[in-house]
Amino acid sequence: MLIAVYPGSFDPVTNGHLDIIERASGIFKHLIIAVGKHAGKDPLFSTAERVEMIKEATKHLPNVEVDWFDGLLADYVREKGAKIIVRGLRAVSDFDYELQMALTLKKLAPTVETVFMMTNSKYIYLSSSIIKEIAGYGGCIKGLVPDNVEAALRRKFKRG
Repeated sequence: MLIAVYPGSFDPVTNGHLDIIERASGIFKHLIIAVGKHAGKDPLFSTAERVEMIKEATKHLPNVEVDWFDGLLADYVREKGAKIIVRGLRAVSDFDYELQMALTLKKLAPTVETVFMMTNSKYIYLSSSIIKEIAGYGGCIKGLVPDNVEAALRRKFKRG
């Protein structure tokens, strides 16, 4: 079975992420959404909260598993028996960073390939950072994140 891993911090998961998840789940037999614990980042949501939000948002996708990891992605991918890393690209600026990461991963895990998927154009501007900023100021994020994430952000920022 061809296993793919879509890693990220997903703090929080957006409809742009969900678009990549849905499309990748149609390509690969088994897709693992791997929520990373990144040193030096201070996430708004705990790892457990992010995992639960993604599980809720992807429950309609039977071949999607949601997990978390702490450490090197190359080690996690090997542990899961995956051969593919899925990465979403929004703009050229993403490509520079993602290319560097893909080449580093190839050095650490030579049998693993990275597949880049372009984000749907309606989400090209969307990032978790922008979502948190809008939500923090009480702005409307409807249609930008799954409903369960919108509710979690309202609770986190104590707004309507």
